[in-house]
Amino acid sequence: MSTGAPCCGPSRGGLGEATRVAPGTRAGADDGMMPIPLGTFWMGSEDRLAYPEDGEGPLREVEISAFLIDACAVTNAQFGAFVDEAGYLTEAERFGWSFVFAGLLPDDFPPTQAVAEAPWWRKVEGADWFHPEGPQSSLDGRFDHPVVHVSWNDAHAYCTWAGKRLPTEAEWERAARGGLARKVFPWGDEREPGGEHRMNVWQGSFPAKNTLDDGFLGLAPADSFPPNDFGLHNTTGNVWEWTADWFHPTFRQRDRRRDPKGARRGTNRVQKGGSYLCHDSYCRRYRVAARQGSTPDSSTGNVGFRCVREA
Repeated sequence: MSTGAPCCGPSRGGLGEATRVAPGTRAGADDGMMPIPLGTFWMGSEDRLAYPEDGEGPLREVEISAFLIDACAVTNAQFGAFVDEAGYLTEAERFGWSFVFAGLLPDDFPPTQAVAEAPWWRKVEGADWFHPEGPQSSLDGRFDHPVVHVSWNDAHAYCTWAGKRLPTEAEWERAARGGLARKVFPWGDEREPGGEHRMNVWQGSFPAKNTLDDGFLGLAPADSFPPNDFGLHNTTGNVWEWTADWFHPTFRQRDRRRDPKGARRGTNRVQKGGSYLCHDSYCRRYRVAARQGSTPDSSTGNVGFRCVREA
């Protein structure tokens, strides 16, 4: 089993293909989508504290064609409609397990296998999108939360069903920045301007104590916190989001400044945005430029996605 970037989310080894679903255009497919106009932006960062292996730099100006993007990450309610109509079975369900953050498990939970490099990640039998902390858990009160325990293959299948697609990394970052140039967060450079929490990340000392200063221990509803200037919620914190691109730490299409895409092939897909588990003591990936890679069949309790379509 490959652990990838285990502090933020371990990876599952390649074990199969996703169930195929037919493409379609669902009624109301554009509901909750925000228009992103044609424009240029500064992609990446030159943050001296960023992890070199993540390949955030160099800072570069690129132009992105107009597109539409979901204002929020896909929710449990939305994903449930897909599962019901398509009869879809996620990879976590087919494998029979997924990775769960240990701090969300009850004290009397049976012993579980931990990831060696990050023991706060546990392999939990029966954990999936409908049972986020294992078979004893449910989605009661959480249908407005981002769906998690979905692999890249699952996200791609949902987008196909909805008549949409996953965003490229460049499209995702263009939208996530909300029109601001070279800023650390979607609202500026201060993590908590004026003491106001703008995203759901770990507060306190990780992984032992979360003070809940931002109001959440685990996931927050998908529309929590004010949106950025493009109308998008939670493009940093809450859940990592899958993108269409293959991850490579040094690959850059330097000769393609219009609508760049990632490498043609790879082993990991790019995730963006950070999650509720990010903490500056070990993981500063809760920034718009941050990125990490994970295998397309991996699923964890802190990774979701949002969709785009052509304008």
